[in-house]
Amino acid sequence: MSRPVPPRRPSPAPAASLPAVLAAVALLLTACGTQDAGAGGVGGAAVGSSPSPSLTRIDDPGKDGVRITSLTLPSPSPSPSASATRGRSVSADTLGTDVDSGISATYEVTNEGTETLTYSVVFTFTSDDGGAMANRTATVRDVGPGKTVRGTVLAGELPPTTPRVTGAKVLTVTKVPADEAPAEPGACPASGIRISADDGDAAMGLRVVGLRLDNCGTRAYTVEGYPLLELLDADRGPVDGVEILDGSGEITTGAGPDEPPRPVTLQPGERATASLVWRNTTEAGTAVNVPYVRVRAKAGADPVTVTPDLDLGTTGKLGVRPWAKLEN
Repeated sequence: MSRPVPPRRPSPAPAASLPAVLAAVALLLTACGTQDAGAGGVGGAAVGSSPSPSLTRIDDPGKDGVRITSLTLPSPSPSPSASATRGRSVSADTLGTDVDSGISATYEVTNEGTETLTYSVVFTFTSDDGGAMANRTATVRDVGPGKTVRGTVLAGELPPTTPRVTGAKVLTVTKVPADEAPAEPGACPASGIRISADDGDAAMGLRVVGLRLDNCGTRAYTVEGYPLLELLDADRGPVDGVEILDGSGEITTGAGPDEPPRPVTLQPGERATASLVWRNTTEAGTAVNVPYVRVRAKAGADPVTVTPDLDLGTTGKLGVRPWAKLEN
């Protein structure tokens, strides 16, 4: 008796190779269009990627010991091709407001003097036609005689409509003795008081700059009357021919009535303000500019040199309003 022959099983299909699988997946993803035009994917760039920045060396003669050595600019993004954008939509909410520009400049500060200085430098980032696209200020502290300090200033956020930045230059440089420089934000000098000047206000030829006195120490501090001032020229020498007035009544009545001087006691954390008031009227004679003012809160106090850049014209007068406690 013969044994029945078992049925033949079909041979298994050969497994697909890994390269073939990957190719099929890539083809599928390409067909589905997963790149994001608003996230760096324009023109076929991978999502999240950005063009490599370009570094340009600059031969800058500089100003007052400060010069720019290089400029870093982002490379222009390629324009999207018709095939890359076909089937995609771009809505208004994909266009950001101010965004980090990725633009920066490196600089050198060289102290050619004989005393340690603190520098305040205004840098300007410019377009092709030389127009200023952004001004940025850098403070470089404690630069010793004959020393060079290097740093980087960032252009930071710029509006989307800003023309392309192609250059940078040093706009202004001020420098004061390091031991007379205003304290950096958050720091408290050994004296326990901190003096600073604001950016000022100007209207119809009238100028007002505020001085601020902070008690950042641990004990009460009392002032009475007016801050004591020394007016200094570009070389920090004394400026002659300017009368410093108690109060602003001889300058204007537009800044409000003068309060009489009185004792002001500041507890730790409290503040007081005073004001410098002048007009920049220019008539016959030579106009006077005062880039630096050495300020003492009261007689015997440590001096602080601020840089309000007083354009006094030919008036020959500067009004000073007394210290008054700043209420929170």
